Amino acid sequence: MAKGMILAAGQGTRVRPLTRDLPKPMVPILGKPVMEYLIEHLARHGITEIMVNVAYHHQKIEEYFGDGSRWGVEIGYSYEGVRDHGDVVPRPMGSAGGMRRIQDFSGFFDQTTLVLCGDALIDLDITAAIAEHHAKGAVASLVALDVPLAEVSSYGVVLAAPDGRIESFQEKPSPQEAKSTLASTGVYIFEPQVLDLVPPGRVYDIGAELFPQLVAQKLPFFVQNRPFHWIDIGRVSDYWSVLQRVLKGEVAEMKMPGKQVRPGVWVGLNTSIDWDRVKIEGPVYIGSSCRVEAGATITGPAWIGNGSIIRSGARITRSVLFEYTRIAADMHFNEMIVSRHYCVDRHGDTMYRGDDHTQLRWGDARA
Repeated sequence: MAKGMILAAGQGTRVRPLTRDLPKPMVPILGKPVMEYLIEHLARHGITEIMVNVAYHHQKIEEYFGDGSRWGVEIGYSYEGVRDHGDVVPRPMGSAGGMRRIQDFSGFFDQTTLVLCGDALIDLDITAAIAEHHAKGAVASLVALDVPLAEVSSYGVVLAAPDGRIESFQEKPSPQEAKSTLASTGVYIFEPQVLDLVPPGRVYDIGAELFPQLVAQKLPFFVQNRPFHWIDIGRVSDYWSVLQRVLKGEVAEMKMPGKQVRPGVWVGLNTSIDWDRVKIEGPVYIGSSCRVEAGATITGPAWIGNGSIIRSGARITRSVLFEYTRIAADMHFNEMIVSRHYCVDRHGDTMYRGDDHTQLRWGDARA
């Protein structure tokens, strides 16, 4: 059928501080890394041989996913780094450069390959997309989605002929300059010969360098515009918005874990909740070994990570608590992402524990 490639070597700088200790594909959604949903989706469509290029915090990806057997797939890893003054440091090769490095090493890409970014959620009909790619005789296909004209400046925009052949690109044009509203989703389908165009041993990008080459050489390079959900977690504000949508049940294949104990409220194992003296308005998930004290209020959509403690009188409103987060008594966290060390509001502004300029008090529930 096809092979899979997940691009996972980036640093995720725009999602800091979420990626301070985590690679971007490991950022959790409903308690599971983003990349896990991608692997499950590939497996559903019969793509079982998957390469992942890694760099920053690569051990966390490799330790979690291992050889892929839990998902019925095989996963291999390609680390991108260099030795610098005696230390090995990550140095990503770019999206195309990383694939060329794998190809030069083993020739892995010997059939049609689906390429995905490791930090976006999709429910694309992969089987249909690959069938269209083959039917058109494409060497490369790019899956795009129409976006509102007001939002084109956040995306790479594709210009195509009526038959779908790609003619040019605009990188993040203003709405006034945009010649199209077809946005690249970072989902690509390649035939092996495409990688022959990538210069070996150097940093090389798919969107900025490889695709213009395909256009210049007039190779059969097509856009596919098909309906599917594409949820890009480019910024912290996107992450907050995604979680709100997921908790409301708006995204297919993403089900709330735990047991539903009352309408819109799910809990994990071993929770301590004073149900008669708390106010919980769903949708809310409260993870295993959490404690919610009397007088606390949780207003959903909200996710309370495993091992967290919400003290008496505290209010959690449309927020996400990572695991083992303790919220102090009488504090109000509104539309925030909260970890043991920092909290981020929905606009991406970060506060660290102990900052002088915040009245909010929170900490580590383990101590």
